[in-house]
This record gives sequence, C-alpha cells and structure tokens, in this order.
Amino acid sequence: MNTSDQACAETAAGLTPAHGAAHAGAPRADAPTALTSRGVRAWRYLRLALHLAQGVATIALVYPFTARATHQTLRRRWSRRMLGVLGIELEARGAAVAPGCMLVANHISWVDIFVINALAPAAFVSKAEVRAWPVIGWLAARNDTIFLRRGSRGHARIINEETAALLDAGCNVAIFPEGTTTDGSTLLHFHAALLQPAIACGHAVQAIALQYRSPDDRFSAAPAYVGEMSLGECIASIVAAPRTIARVTVAAPIATADGADRRLLAARTRAQIGGVIGVAVTGEE
Repeated sequence: MNTSDQACAETAAGLTPAHGAAHAGAPRADAPTALTSRGVRAWRYLRLALHLAQGVATIALVYPFTARATHQTLRRRWSRRMLGVLGIELEARGAAVAPGCMLVANHISWVDIFVINALAPAAFVSKAEVRAWPVIGWLAARNDTIFLRRGSRGHARIINEETAALLDAGCNVAIFPEGTTTDGSTLLHFHAALLQPAIACGHAVQAIALQYRSPDDRFSAAPAYVGEMSLGECIASIVAAPRTIARVTVAAPIATADGADRRLLAARTRAQIGGVIGVAVTGEE
C-alpha cells in the first residue's frame, strides 16, 4: 500500500462513524412532519437503555463460554431487536449475503452497523479511537471489530492480516469506503485501499446499498448522522420518527483474485450502490 492509499485507508470509519457533512448540493429531506408522542419517545428511550444493558450482559456472561457462530447468531438477534426498539423496520432486497465476503456499503448513520448485522452479522473496520469510548468501545472490541490506527503506515499490514483471517474463517467483514457519512442522498468517493485485503486473499466482494425511507416510501434523513450533529441529536431524530424503513439492497458477489485492480473494483461497487440509491456515478469523482 503506497502513502496516498494509506492516507485514504486511515480515514475509514466503522462501528461508530466519523460523521461528516453531506455533499454541498445534495437535497436533504425535511424533518418528519408527524412525530411520535412524548410518551412513545420516552418508552423508546427506556427500551433502548434496557436493550444496551442486555447486550453488555450477554457479551460479559455468554460470549466467554460460546463459539463465534453463537456470537453471530446473538449479534443478529440483538441487532434486529435494536432496530425494533428504534422504530426501524428492516427491508431486504437483492441477493443473499454470501459467507466470507467483504461487504462494501454506503455510510449514513451509526445505525448502519445494526442494519447490516440484522441482515448478516459482520466484523467492521473502525477508527482506533472508538476502542477508548465508554461501553461502545468495549462492545466493539468483543464483536470482531478491526481497529484502524491513524498515522501508522505499518498498521495497514496488520489490518490486512486481521481482515484476511476473518474472511478465511467464513466471516463477513464490512467496510464503509466513503470514510465518512452523508445524509443518504449522495455518494462520496470510495477509498480503494480498503478493498485490498479481499483481493489479496481471493475473497469475493458484495456491494450493499443502504437507504432509509418513510412508510410512504419517501426519502428520510431521520437516521442521518452528519455535519456537527451530536450522537444524542441523531438518536433523538430517530426516536422522533414514527417509523423508518431501512432498505438494504445486496448485489451479487464479485469474485476477486490477487492482482485485481482495486480502483476498478471500488468504482464498480460504487456504481452498483449509486444505481440503487439513484445517484449518477461517473469516473473517479
């Protein structure tokens, strides 16, 4: 990996995103005209707190005595319930997620992680700073998260080895190659270096297009975690929406081999995602 590619890789975000501003000209949906009542919101906050506590207890008391396959089953079940607590309904389209694939997705919110895990449990590449966050860092570390340390050129080799080991074990590894979040109405440049581990160990890549919609199938920015928004503000926006549809469209796996052009692969997966979410993708942008 050369210096420029390493710099690209170091911008990656994972379990809890390094959120950023959406594209300057991108349209953004207005806040929901209909909001949940205060009672419903309070009930969702209470359920969220209890659900997080249950997740911590499961990892502390069950994970040490069970195998990875059980962890993945529990992670999927917990993520599905998490979406339900937040008033989010999962809608899956397209192909099935194949085991041992690198999943390449657009990035809108911290909720993306639970949406993907609810469909097919995966390890995520995350910035190393997340490891030090209270509770979240602990949960991430015990769920196969691969922590990417910024500013360390030699760390890319370690990341590639950890990713390859998980893929070889039949696990899925998910990346957000935009390196930051948008509101879901646009698609940023993909950092091709993040796809290199799949190419190096010959595992397939699958593009996953994420969309958040209202019950009447309009674009929804309620889950978007962008700009200067705090995590608390983002949670409040999600909780306030009566119901949100998380639409996940999975493309067919793309076979890879050592020596494949990662930039072409990044461009291809980006075009697949752009075609689903309605964003024209031309060239490298």
